[in-house]
Amino acid sequence: MICSVNNLTIKLKEESSSHIIVRDISFSLEPGVSIGIVGESGSGKTITALSLLKLLPPRMYISDGQIRWHGSMDLDVDLARLDEKEIQRIRGRQISMIFQEPMTSLNPSLRCGWQIREAVSLHLGESPKRAASQTLQLLKEVQLPADKAFYNKYPHQLSGGQRQRIMIAMALAGNPSLLIADEPTTALDVTVQKKILDLLDEIRRNRGMSMLFISHDLGVIRQICDNVLVMYQGKLVESGRVDDLFDDPQHPYTRGLISCRPMLESKPGRLPTLADFLSPGPDAEEPDPGKTEQGQPADKTGTGTARPQEPQQEEIPLLKVSDLHTRYVLKKSFFGKPLRSLEAVDNVSFHVCQGETLGLIGESGCGKSTLGRTLIGLIRSRKGEIQYRGESVTQLRGRQLIEYRRKVQFVFQDPFSSLNPTLKIGSSIMEVMQVHGIHSSRKQRQEAALVLLDDVGLPGGFFNRYPHEFSGGQRQRIGLARALAAGPELIICDESVSSLDVSVQAQILNLLNDLKEKLNLTYLFISHDLAVVKYMADRIMVMKDGMLVEQGSSRDLFLNPETDYTRELMDSILD
Repeated sequence: MICSVNNLTIKLKEESSSHIIVRDISFSLEPGVSIGIVGESGSGKTITALSLLKLLPPRMYISDGQIRWHGSMDLDVDLARLDEKEIQRIRGRQISMIFQEPMTSLNPSLRCGWQIREAVSLHLGESPKRAASQTLQLLKEVQLPADKAFYNKYPHQLSGGQRQRIMIAMALAGNPSLLIADEPTTALDVTVQKKILDLLDEIRRNRGMSMLFISHDLGVIRQICDNVLVMYQGKLVESGRVDDLFDDPQHPYTRGLISCRPMLESKPGRLPTLADFLSPGPDAEEPDPGKTEQGQPADKTGTGTARPQEPQQEEIPLLKVSDLHTRYVLKKSFFGKPLRSLEAVDNVSFHVCQGETLGLIGESGCGKSTLGRTLIGLIRSRKGEIQYRGESVTQLRGRQLIEYRRKVQFVFQDPFSSLNPTLKIGSSIMEVMQVHGIHSSRKQRQEAALVLLDDVGLPGGFFNRYPHEFSGGQRQRIGLARALAAGPELIICDESVSSLDVSVQAQILNLLNDLKEKLNLTYLFISHDLAVVKYMADRIMVMKDGMLVEQGSSRDLFLNPETDYTRELMDSILD
């Protein structure tokens, strides 16, 4: 045994009392074994892991329990009782950590190679020349170019997957016995995620290293872990081998986490949520993911029965895009002449019909978001035409553009950065109505905003709160209410559930489908999560390097992909 956690309790010190964050949990880590901690945001996963390195946030402290560490044959210490000088001998050298967001963990002003070399020098005491040589070896181990050009790149010059590999290299610099990985693939698309997971597993096996892997996604945990711990509200509610837990979950919370995620094999009319498992009525039965909300067996081909798969086609599509090109200028001459550019959207043509959900999938950087932003005029196209209800909107300006945007709204990926932090959410929703001239008085706009909050499942008491007072799922509901305030016909959802827990994600997806039926909405649903897109979309488009490489019905595209790229995307989906 390399580490054992015994009856660990962590508290948050408040003004006159203490609040328990992690309650009386125990588990052990064996050499070379990968163990996963899974649960929703706020369940205590990350806090538990941070306690091993004594990196708890301010005002949090270990109030009870032991963390026994056996990093070598002659070492047996309680990490919870070490002072700062003693724990520094453990951090990085024996226990290392990969943090969730590499862009905030890496120093933006330092070259990536230098940051890895610094870690090598700090933990192993190597000379600058020897540390530089070992840095190149680490770059090679994490499958990055081991050359001077890459060594000298800054973090902003790398992709998300490359930055995550840099973080892995830094974590390996001290040759640790235990690697803690905190949500290392959450923001990555499916193909990059699979490569990172395969890389971590290969490194673990080659080095004989133990790993503690934190995630809210059970599919990821199943891919990379031997054992799993399930945490709920700071408590350990279930543990065991990964396969056993998936085959026969015992706790209702675990069953809920497994069932909330959309499945490729079926398409129920409504996704189960945790509330269905944790607080059923006295006579309620747990939902069957294999059935639709009408209680009929789901179509195992993926078409479902609760919602029509192919909406009736109109003679004139709601939105029609023809030969669209959008270019980013990367470098200009002294006189402003473009010298180097990137064709982010390259000769794209498609249509969206009234009442359907059109999915758009592809890897990060393929042009999905750029296409969405071009459609509403946030980015100007270089060539091509966009028609809405048969009329060209490509060159609209001023009041005409505002009126078009009233009909076509956008829900952004990160609702926190798209909401004004200084405005209460009621004011943010009413602001949309004021801009578009909806309702003649403040009282009418306020009443309408309260109705919208109710539509998206938020109580009216939230009207006078600020964005920072809400969870990610609640902020996403606010962003949706803000889009609905304009009374749109088409909503573009850009990765609107990608950063949410699977349980919250299920709630938002159900909400989107409910609103679609209630308000006769049409969606362009952009995501890198193929299982989510398959559940939501009637038709799907696949984008690569700015071009549409394939499109078709949701069912046909998943059963019979035509291109190698689409097949690669399908192969990257985690069970």
